[in-house]
Amino acid sequence: MDLSELTAIDVHTHAEVSSKGHASLDADLDAASSAYFKVEGNRKPTLEEMAAYYRERKMAAVVFTVDAESATGTAPVPNEEVAEAAAAHPDVLIPFASIDPFRGKAGVRHARRLVEEYGVKGFKFHPSIQGFFPNDRALAYALYEVIEETGCVALFHTGQTGIGAGVPGGGGIRLKYSNPMYVDDVAADFPHLKIILAHPSFPWQDEALAVATHKPGVHIDLSGWSPKYFPPQLVHYANTLLKDKVLFGSDFPVLTPDRWLADFAKLAIKDEVRPKILKENAARLLGLK
Repeated sequence: MDLSELTAIDVHTHAEVSSKGHASLDADLDAASSAYFKVEGNRKPTLEEMAAYYRERKMAAVVFTVDAESATGTAPVPNEEVAEAAAAHPDVLIPFASIDPFRGKAGVRHARRLVEEYGVKGFKFHPSIQGFFPNDRALAYALYEVIEETGCVALFHTGQTGIGAGVPGGGGIRLKYSNPMYVDDVAADFPHLKIILAHPSFPWQDEALAVATHKPGVHIDLSGWSPKYFPPQLVHYANTLLKDKVLFGSDFPVLTPDRWLADFAKLAIKDEVRPKILKENAARLLGLK
């Protein structure tokens, strides 16, 4: 990966379909989320298509699946497939994995194998879809131990989610699990763990800013929202106290980097901060330089 040739690093993209055509969401949730995000273009690009898409834009992308099979009954895109695609396209794809915390010791063993044998750089958690509190010691802490020990990143969905929005009962998905204050416990108990709080954390934006300013290992990605909707306090902190800890993320394919960047160009971000958000902060966090 030639950082000098990259215009940006997108730290939040989803592998939503496997090479065999298996989707990671059931049809109802998939359709509802597409409507929620007003998805334009191909909702289910293959990993090969994602690599080509980002290469064309001279960007790199962190890519992952979401393993929530215990809660949803739907198997994720295999982590190994994501990692193998990244290995085939190392100039543009950076592999993260996802382990359902309810997999217990088997999940912990799988996480270590994914790092040691497949080179994954981080792990995505979606507490609302997976149905767990991030600070559940019995359920998740053994996973965090492996992630911290191996120097990987733990990326947590925070705030409301478009998955389940508009479906009766929200598809059974509960928002309470994704309050970033639960991740504050994780950051306190694992002081050397590199953490990303994904998305503007509505309705807990101030909580996310508090955690990120208080805990050195905690960062914020800006995915899942068009920048024109960012809360003013998020923009203020991105320009000041958190200028080295805020990261560009799109949430591709439900939100494209083209759409995100067009709106980001109009945001009141200082000229010296823009390159930090778009590339430099992620490169440092991911150990790419």
